[in-house]
Amino acid sequence: MRRRELLQWASLPVLPSAGLLVGQGDAYAQDGNWPTRAVKVVVPYSPGGSADTLGRLVTTGLTEAFKQPFVIENRGGAGGIIGSQMVAKSPADGYTLVISGIGSHIIAPAENPKSFDPVNDFTHIAILGGPPIALAINASLPINDLKGFMDYASKQNGGLSWGSPGKGTHGYLIGESFQAATKIRLEHVGYKGAAPAMTDLIAGHISASFTTLSTASPHIQAGRLKLIATTGSKRLKDFPSTPTFAELGFPKLTSTTWFSLSGPAGMPKAMVDRINLEVRKIMHSTHVSEQLSKVSMETFDWDVPKFNLYFGSELKRWAPMVSAVQADT
Repeated sequence: MRRRELLQWASLPVLPSAGLLVGQGDAYAQDGNWPTRAVKVVVPYSPGGSADTLGRLVTTGLTEAFKQPFVIENRGGAGGIIGSQMVAKSPADGYTLVISGIGSHIIAPAENPKSFDPVNDFTHIAILGGPPIALAINASLPINDLKGFMDYASKQNGGLSWGSPGKGTHGYLIGESFQAATKIRLEHVGYKGAAPAMTDLIAGHISASFTTLSTASPHIQAGRLKLIATTGSKRLKDFPSTPTFAELGFPKLTSTTWFSLSGPAGMPKAMVDRINLEVRKIMHSTHVSEQLSKVSMETFDWDVPKFNLYFGSELKRWAPMVSAVQADT
């Protein structure tokens, strides 16, 4: 199957997986007072990013809720694989968890299939939230909406240039999906991270970028970039005049660079349900909601089964596209 055909196939809607069941271990039944000591929460990235920000918000809340310390340990490397592998090999007793997400548990294992099984090696507990992907353009371009962007792009010989944080990243996959949905030719420029892509976009070396809204937001608010549309499920408080792609007729582009909380496979169901409930309370508290709004993040109030169905659908949606990109490089 040709790469473009596979990308188009992978962008079709999928049904949620019926798998990803939480373990039925008896450890929690034996120790209903869990936790009785500190819980380690691995962030499989360096400090300072979205995973770290969300991890620290949720661990602060869990520490208050359970009256035991939930302690962040940053264990970065290999796109989230190193820290995640460590957690996958840990006992399923609730004392080692990981900040998981689309990058570390959907994209990374699709790029490196021998790293771990994102379904069978983990218990997926709760979704935390994350920023949507933004289509941002250089502020000097004579474009103010998606129709104008598409008209302008269609007139560029060789295709309008756009940047992403790199091939295989969520921004790149959304950009490819946008091309498949609109049949408009764009010329991709890959970068080693979001920051250099933003630098070149502001300087006018590229015309557009598909990147997380939290990355682009400060430059949009400063007038250096224009925000055309987002992949969010709804308009965001800080950008009420910016439509979602779904509003503009592209519902298949709805997506979030989400992060979540997971643990080793086989964690007891009662423990997982209890953690999920506390996480949802934390993420929707007034304080945390205000903090996340400042960095353009959405949250989702989902129980364990709903989150696991979503995880399965995300795996079916993105893993084939990542594999296609790997085969093409």
